[in-house]
This record gives sequence, structure tokens and C-alpha cells, in this order.
Amino acid sequence: MIVETGHYALALALAVALLQSVLPIWGTHRGDPRLASVAVPAAITQFLLLAFAFAALTYAHVVSDFSLVTVVENSLTTKPLVYKFAGVWGNHEGSMLLWVLTLATFGAAVATLGRGMAEELRANTLAVQGWISLAFLSFILFTSDPFARRFPAPLEGQDLNPVLQDPGLAIHPPLLYLGYVGSSIVFSFAVAALISGRLDAAWARYVRPWVLIAWIFLTLGIAMGSYWAYYTLGWGGFWFWDPVENASLMPWLAGTALLHSAAVMEKREALKVWTLFLAILTFSLSLLGTFLVRSGVLTSVHSFASDPARGVFILIILTLFIGGSFGLYAWRSPSLGRGGLFAPVSREGALVVNNLLLTTCCATVLTGTLYPLALEALTGDKISVGAPFFNLALGPLLVPMLLLMPIGQSLAWKRGNLLGAAQRMTFAAMGGLVVAIVLVAVNRGGPVLAVVGLGLAAYLIIGSFGDVASRVWTRGQPARVMLARAVGLPRSAWGAAIAHAGLGVALMGLAATGWGTERIEAVKPGQGVDLGPYQVTIVSLRSQEGPNYSEVLADTIIRRNAVTVASVQPAKRSFPVRQTTVSEAGIVTLGLGQVYISLGEQHPDGSIDARMFWKPLVTAIWIGAVIMAFGGIVSLSDRRLRIGFARRAARVLGANPAAPQPAE
Repeated sequence: MIVETGHYALALALAVALLQSVLPIWGTHRGDPRLASVAVPAAITQFLLLAFAFAALTYAHVVSDFSLVTVVENSLTTKPLVYKFAGVWGNHEGSMLLWVLTLATFGAAVATLGRGMAEELRANTLAVQGWISLAFLSFILFTSDPFARRFPAPLEGQDLNPVLQDPGLAIHPPLLYLGYVGSSIVFSFAVAALISGRLDAAWARYVRPWVLIAWIFLTLGIAMGSYWAYYTLGWGGFWFWDPVENASLMPWLAGTALLHSAAVMEKREALKVWTLFLAILTFSLSLLGTFLVRSGVLTSVHSFASDPARGVFILIILTLFIGGSFGLYAWRSPSLGRGGLFAPVSREGALVVNNLLLTTCCATVLTGTLYPLALEALTGDKISVGAPFFNLALGPLLVPMLLLMPIGQSLAWKRGNLLGAAQRMTFAAMGGLVVAIVLVAVNRGGPVLAVVGLGLAAYLIIGSFGDVASRVWTRGQPARVMLARAVGLPRSAWGAAIAHAGLGVALMGLAATGWGTERIEAVKPGQGVDLGPYQVTIVSLRSQEGPNYSEVLADTIIRRNAVTVASVQPAKRSFPVRQTTVSEAGIVTLGLGQVYISLGEQHPDGSIDARMFWKPLVTAIWIGAVIMAFGGIVSLSDRRLRIGFARRAARVLGANPAAPQPAE
């Protein structure tokens, strides 16, 4: 009964989405506030219906209801409970339901938290969000129904893909979707502004918190996906320039540019048309990523196999929304007027350079991702575009961007002093140079790119706080005065400094991979293998049974200077239902570095193939991503960016008309 009700709720959500997409925008066009007001209850109702549908599908997975096709194909009665939950979105149908639930969540959030917003803007925004929901709910119900039945119901399921049976799967997709789909609400704001023809600093103030939220979750989602691939797939790498990885990176690059552009628009009412373009582009790239993953055009460990009908349906959605939004943009953007003016040497100018570099990086990734697909479609030739192309193409773009970030952060708004900003970066530049010299001295040389990368990382980390330091520190001032200044700084300033420093920490981990060590060989129990500063010894091999798999474990100890510092148990697991074998890497974190061991095939002589890595500072990659997201959270807590601030300010002003407005 619960499953049938969930299916009915899903169909009813489609009807509500139709009302939400038509009535509010018709009401704003006709000047009828009653029709426009339908947007809020419709958005909330749609969210409740989809939440119930998703809960019903989750229930079916937990109780192993094998009358549902998706449960049969992705579950097993003996599968651990956590993977029964994660298996809800570990397949095409369930993940698409999570997609539209996330979409509805953002719509309901705007409906409930945007009471201080202009009614026309809120109604049109929720109507556009309704268009997106209508399209994807139609896609789900007509091509990817998660409640499709199978009669007669089998007694047992086919189990979930063993690669996906990992705790990371319970975290990675929801985080990624909150970022990926979160850009939809910014897209809806942009299209609503184009429909009404009104765009000002207030619009940017409404939009920036949502851009930040989507960016924070997308940053965490990409980082979690990177770490999941790192320890689950047994390759020992954290980024492979896989087309599906690129599909999430492109919206992140465009969203980062949008975040900076919206700041300029809010502060100076400049870059209005460009900010709208980035808002549309970010969600368009998210739609493109959805198409690449769901259409079957890619063969990737990350993608879901899909029939051509699904790909054609999503391609139609992609064409309508991308083509329609950019067509509306071309028609309406000339009427929006020019924004505020600023000197080329200013913080606005630096952010424009930042935007140009980020969007060029995004275009480069897009070209490298789509070119092989286009070439195969036109000529039938198959080529692979991988790390050598992306590293060579993006390096010359990223280095100047990283060098300019702290300098641009220290420039004044409207008109800045480039020489003064550069002088304030002297300490940071000296810090980076000292780090590079020390590394060369300690390691007696080393990879040039690694040395340069770590020096650049130190410069970026120190320089990120240059603006904060210049606003807090004054020679001769008491410490209590400087502390008061630090506390009084806008949280957005602290958030920007923390996020930029987080990028420096991540760069530190990336650069240090140049000193890593890799060994691949057949190892017998008791045989020691030198791995960087450590010696790895597999003491014994033993077998044991899991709930839905059998595995071979390698009891392994790690020594340094003949002293045991850690032990680990890498494993090779066999899943009989899926007839699949996967490697469970053994990872030990030592300082900020990691020893990584992945098992291969066993041999009759008792040896086993092992792939071993020593990766110094590798954890800094993910620590840096977490710091970046934390910086976003700090910025989001700023009173000017807090969601619902406009509504609270309106109440205060309504109670006391003579009261001054909150400081900007």
C-alpha cells in the first residue's frame, strides 16, 4: 500500500508542477496577485509529495520489496542496511527521483524563506522552477518509473553493483545533487529577471546566498566523489579527467565565476548581463552533465547504463531549457541597461580577470570532454582525451589566476592601487620562496613542478589573509583594538580569505604528489617492500565471509626504521550474485601522507599481486576542499547574505519607519 501511495504521490507531483509552472507566471503577466500567490503553496506541496514518494521507494528497498523492478535489480535480502538505503539512489530511477526531490527542496526553500522578496520575482522564479520539475517528472514517469512492477516477484534480488557498496555512496550523490541541482534555483532567478526585465543589486543580494549554498555542496560533493574513487576503485588516483568527473567540474568552475560576479553586481551594480549569463551557463552545464551520465553516450565507471529513449528525452529537455534560456537572454538582456563603472585596476577589475580565466578553464574542459564524442559521431573515429591534454591546457590558465588572487583581494573597490596591493603581498611571496628553497635543500632537488606548486601554495595560503591583516593590523595599536577590528570585520571577508586559503591547501596536496612512490609487484607473505620512507610487509593472507561476499584479507604491517608504525588489511572481495570481484584498498594515514595498498590476483606459489603507493601530503587535497566549503559557510553566515535577512529587515523598518537601514 505504501509503494502504491508513493507512486500516486509522484504522479500528483506532476500535476502540481504543471499548476506551478503556469498559474504564477500568468498571474504576474495579468497583474492578478491571487494567481501569482499560487506559486508558494504549489512549491511546498510539490516538495511534500516528492518527499513522500522518495520515502516510499526507500521503504521498498529497506524491506526488500522485490515486486519493484528497481529493487530486484539493485538489492539483496542479505545486503547490509546502510547499502539498502544508499541503493535507493545507486541506480538510474532512484537517482532521478532524488534529483527532482532536490529540485523541489530548493523551490520550497525559496517559497518559505523568500518572504522579503518582491512578489513578482518570487512568483516568476518558482514558476520557472516548476517548468524544470515538470520536464523531469515527465521524464521519470514516462521513461524511468522507479515504481515499475515485476510480476511474479522473485524471491531474491540481483544485488547492488559491488563498486557502489561503500559508505561514500551514502554521502557523495546527495551532496553532489545539492550542488548540481542547486544551481537550478539560480537559473530560475535569472530567467525570472529576464521575464520581468528588472535586474538590480537587490536581485544579486537575493541570489548570492543560493549561489553560495550550491557552491558549498558541489565543492563537498566533488571532493567526496574524488576520495570515493581514490579508495574504492583501487587505482590509487583521485582524479582521472573522466568525462563524468568533468561534468561536475564544469558547473563548479562556472559557479565559482558566478559567485564572484554576483559579488561585483551586489556591490557596484556592475556586470549585470554577465552575471545573468553565468547563472544560465552554470545550470546549463549541470543539465549537460545529466545528459552525459543518463544518455548512455559515455562508458564510465560513474555513468548509469541507459537506453537511447532516455537519452533522447533528456536531450530534448536540454535543448529546450538551454536553447530557450539563451534565446530569452539574447532578446531581453540589451534592455537591462549598463551597470556601474569601475577602473581596470580595482577589485572589480580583478574579479573580471578571475571570471575570464575561470570561464576559459571551463571552456577548455568542455572542449576536451565533448570533442571525442563529436569526432566519433561525425567520423566514427575513437580518441581519448586525458590528463596530458588537460594538464597542459589548464596549467597556463591556473598559475596566473592563483598568483593574482591575493593581489586582487587586496585592491580597493572602484579604483585600486596595484603597486600598493603588490607590496602588501611581499610577505606572502617571500613565504612561498622560502618554502620552495627549503624543499629543494631538504630533498636535494626534486620535481620542478612539485617545488613550484608547493611554493605557490604557501604564497596563496599566506596571501589569502593579506586583506584581512591590512584591515586589522596597525603598527603600535594595542592587541585588544586589533582583536576588536578582527571581530568586527564582515564574515564574508573572513569567508573569502578562508576559502582562498583552502584552495592553497588543496594545491599543496596536489603538488606533493610529485614526491610520491609507486611499487607494483608480486609479494609473498613475510616479504618486505621498500616504499618511500617505509617498509611494507604482508604478514599473512586469510579468507573470511561477509554478508553478501567472500574476501581474501592481507594482514599487513608498516615499519619505519624497523619500528612498526601502523597495520592495515587490504582485501579482495568476490560478490557471487553479481559475479564481480573488487579490491578494497588498505589505506593508512601517516601525518598528512598515506600508504595505499591494493591487492590483485593470487598465484599458486602463495604470492599475491600488490600495488603500493606512498603519497606525501595527499590528504591535504580533501582537507583543502573542506576548508573551502567552510569558508563558504562563514560567508553565508554574514548578516548581509543570510537567507531571510530581507524579511527581518522589512519587519524592523515596518515597526519603526524612522529606523536606519542595516549597513551594507
